[in-house]
Amino acid sequence: MALSNLSLSQFRNHEASRIAAGARFNVIWGDNGAGKTNILEAISLLAPGRGMRRASIDQMARQQGPGGFAISADLAGEEVRIGTGTNADAPSRRLVRVNGAAAAATSLADWLAVVWLTPAMDRLFLEGAGGRRRFLDRLVLALHPAHARHAARYEAAMRERNRLLGETRAIDPGWIDALEARMAEHGGAMAEARADTLQALEVQIDALADGPFAQPTLALERKGPVEAGALAAALRSGRARDRAAGRALAGPHRDDLIVTMRQKAQPAALCSTGEQKAMLIAIILAHADLVAERRGSRLILLLDEIAAHLDPARRAALYEQLADRSGQVWMTGTDAALFEAVPLAGRADWSVSGGVVSGVGAGGS
Repeated sequence: MALSNLSLSQFRNHEASRIAAGARFNVIWGDNGAGKTNILEAISLLAPGRGMRRASIDQMARQQGPGGFAISADLAGEEVRIGTGTNADAPSRRLVRVNGAAAAATSLADWLAVVWLTPAMDRLFLEGAGGRRRFLDRLVLALHPAHARHAARYEAAMRERNRLLGETRAIDPGWIDALEARMAEHGGAMAEARADTLQALEVQIDALADGPFAQPTLALERKGPVEAGALAAALRSGRARDRAAGRALAGPHRDDLIVTMRQKAQPAALCSTGEQKAMLIAIILAHADLVAERRGSRLILLLDEIAAHLDPARRAALYEQLADRSGQVWMTGTDAALFEAVPLAGRADWSVSGGVVSGVGAGGS
């Protein structure tokens, strides 16, 4: 669950980039707009979902290119190559391959566990529940690879149910019953995986040593029953309400992650920006420990501009704690000096300019 080689072809502003990854740390720097974040986004697309920017797939091909793009990577210690991309004649159709064979996007979770922090997530606790739910599901996916399949099947059944409820003609009761049973089955599995992940994360957060990163308390605010039978019944009884609303008002698609700062017993939304960032980092560190404990494998962690708003002491503390954990870390920044405290063992450094990647050696030498 680490990358040894990464290739980008016609992706964003990268015409053809090849990176021989460091085993532990990959440090990428360059000016704003150089293409640093594009590398992290490419890695995030080697996992299920829409990637760290949640961009439309047909907007990712290089503007000056022939159309379509390709991302591929070799997995360290495995004879496995995974890849994703699009063809020029079908720019909205995402393709996934494992060792050259076509595969479902959800199957990528069987190979890689990828989690990220980006500057946009600094507002995670201030905006709607959707972002927090996606953040939680990314953590869940690293522990429960089947979570992606359950979520995809739940959402497909929900979309079809919403379509049926919006029609003016009579609804086939057997068909909508079947859709609700499918939502209940997969929604129940989603709820169970989320609850297990949060409970285990709380244990890991408790074990974190006191340090510069605020400790959070995590909880899940549910919008409906958890057990499959009860959820099916709630969906059945709520058809008229859902028809009027144009959407399902009960189910795991409306859950919200509630985060509180332990030291102040204060909701994360009321904490300072620095405290919110510190809690996100604490969650990520605890999650890395949990993945190592549960799966005995390595987490890929993408940290975009992570050092920009941390003082030198907190930067050094973060790098030290990352070094103490298993996993492969990719970090971006505008200045190589931000990463002077990153350990040299297992490290590779990269400079990016205009979508061109240059290896500069460990520690920027």
